[in-house]
Amino acid sequence: MPFATRSPLGVTTNNDGGTIRVWSHNATAIELVVLKSDDPNWVVETVPLTRGDNDVWEATCGSLVNGARYALRADGPVGFGHDFDKSRNLLDPYARGLAQAPDRTWRGVVVESLAQSGFDWAGATKPNTLLDHSVLYELHVRGFSKLNQAIPERLRGTYAGLAHDASIEYLLGLGVTAVELLPVHAFVTESRLSRLGRANYWGYNTLGYFAPHAAYASPAAQAVGARAVRTEFAGMVQRLHTAGIEVILDVVYNHTAEEGPGGPTSSMRGLDNRGYYRQDDKGHYIDTTGCGNTLNFGLSAPQQLVLDSMRYWADELQVDGFRLDLAATLGRTARGDYTRDHPLLQAMLNDPILSTTKLIAEPWDVGMGGWQTGNFPAGFSEWNDGYRDQMRDFWLSDLRRVDAGHAASTGIGPYATRLAGSSGTFANERGPLAGVNFMTAHDGFTLYDLTAYDEKHNLGNGESNRDGTSDNRSYNHGVEGPTSDASILAARRRSARNLMGSLLLSAGVPMLVAGDEFLRSQKGNNNAYCQDSELTWVSWEHDDAARAMIESTRRLIAVRKQNPALRPTQYGRFGEVVPGASQMDWYDPNGLPMSSDDWNSPHNRTLLYLAASTPEFEEFNRVLIIVHAHNDDIDVVLPEHDGVTGYRKLWDSDSERPDTEETLHVPGETVTLAGQSMRLYRALGEPGTSTATPPLATRNAA
Repeated sequence: MPFATRSPLGVTTNNDGGTIRVWSHNATAIELVVLKSDDPNWVVETVPLTRGDNDVWEATCGSLVNGARYALRADGPVGFGHDFDKSRNLLDPYARGLAQAPDRTWRGVVVESLAQSGFDWAGATKPNTLLDHSVLYELHVRGFSKLNQAIPERLRGTYAGLAHDASIEYLLGLGVTAVELLPVHAFVTESRLSRLGRANYWGYNTLGYFAPHAAYASPAAQAVGARAVRTEFAGMVQRLHTAGIEVILDVVYNHTAEEGPGGPTSSMRGLDNRGYYRQDDKGHYIDTTGCGNTLNFGLSAPQQLVLDSMRYWADELQVDGFRLDLAATLGRTARGDYTRDHPLLQAMLNDPILSTTKLIAEPWDVGMGGWQTGNFPAGFSEWNDGYRDQMRDFWLSDLRRVDAGHAASTGIGPYATRLAGSSGTFANERGPLAGVNFMTAHDGFTLYDLTAYDEKHNLGNGESNRDGTSDNRSYNHGVEGPTSDASILAARRRSARNLMGSLLLSAGVPMLVAGDEFLRSQKGNNNAYCQDSELTWVSWEHDDAARAMIESTRRLIAVRKQNPALRPTQYGRFGEVVPGASQMDWYDPNGLPMSSDDWNSPHNRTLLYLAASTPEFEEFNRVLIIVHAHNDDIDVVLPEHDGVTGYRKLWDSDSERPDTEETLHVPGETVTLAGQSMRLYRALGEPGTSTATPPLATRNAA
């Protein structure tokens, strides 16, 4: 279990200076070094720390005032697994601010609490958006506003740029409810990348778990120092909350910037290598992250570090949730195996602060038994990689096969299971909101590049195109990359709308990536982690096709919000009315109930899905989704269903822009769908009596 301390770790300040507390089990001595703020090599004072309960070392020093720079020096045993050096300046793992010394090493900076600094939240509170109402928007703080000319140049690419009116108005206009920020914990570039003359752009190489990344603050805030950087971050959260937008952080607790053997010893390795990192009996790192080192969550100190960091951001800085990178690592025991009952995962769920946040797991790592999708405890949502792969296969890989003269690999059944919430992946008691559905993420092709490239094009990363996945499940529609062929471009845009439509009409929690809503391209680079340039920055100059895609995305998000039948919180059960579940009826193109053969045939790629909400929390609602993944147009009969008197068309992926005029149809009417398209109707009328659900075999197909 995580250990409990009488007082918090790190530095706490008062009128007489400050007290520092540091954990180390194996150290034999630890010393505080206070340095001159304008000369980081000038030692002002050194103070020995005293070991107390639970191996927490403590000292009080009058020089530990707000803005002071400080380091730690630790001595201890030599031998397997230890890396003590009493002359080395180390970073406090709990430092609230960071500063770099001329020798490129790092110092902690004392930063008083927000309350002590007089920060004014101006009445802003956490939006607490219901999970079923959430639409997540993954973005990079620097890349999102770097090119936005509606924002003053000095603020572009910063926390203040994301908090600017132009950014907030765009997010509100799109309709997303939360921004999911790529890492904003202080990070550095890996040694290997530095030698190649490249920089870490994504930020998955954490240096400090309590300090906002200073390079994302405005130049004015950076010039003032760590306190101003944190104030700008808090101001961003305050402005987004005032607008009703949640802030979710992508956090990297599985490994640190100290890297593997030969990497820099900057903090925890020098304080207690064996107490923080997973090693074998001979002191060799056991790496389940692919990044050189792995924090050992079979030990109490790393567990406590994660909980304290998350509480700091959720309480002091008021963020709304966390996306836990390589979260399977956080659930590994002292033996190295994963368990959903791990004390760290359970502590998050039981903590009075963290249990109120959104907890999102990336449910895998690269160790043995690392794929754990569907196996996190209730209370977590998980990135649903099976959803991503199935949807890409259905709309892209299979289309490539058909266009090449082959048969599609799958029929409508697996797609329908994903559309209805992936009940074959997540336990019944967790429901569809256990899954975060996504077509793309920062890692991989953009939505448009999925439709424009069959192969990755990562030569610019300097790794001879060896990096990045080759399993993209994409389809270039006949030409690799840019083309002037109007028919190919139109087909790509239609496929992009099918992917976006599937994402936003599926049960579960949708996540889209900044720029996908206007067909942003990275020129086929599917691993742009080291590209800090216009290749990765979001462009705000949109052509007509981009503007049309934005309109389509806005319409889809709006219809999702307006129709609770698209947002079930529970899975349906055959023959029952389940509160929170959508009642589901499935029809073939003739408007008749689908047979088992229809579900299981790889040749059947057309369905009509009628979903009705149960009205415990919102008004009764019913929608009809039609999916048609053949190249030829098809006539379908709108189903006759108890209580349904008509159908109003809301969206059609065959249209470049959403219709502005309402089109009404009656049950039994025949309508024509274009090849490779999907359509959404609102079903009109009174509640009926159907309690149908898809056959059990279909519901468990995925």
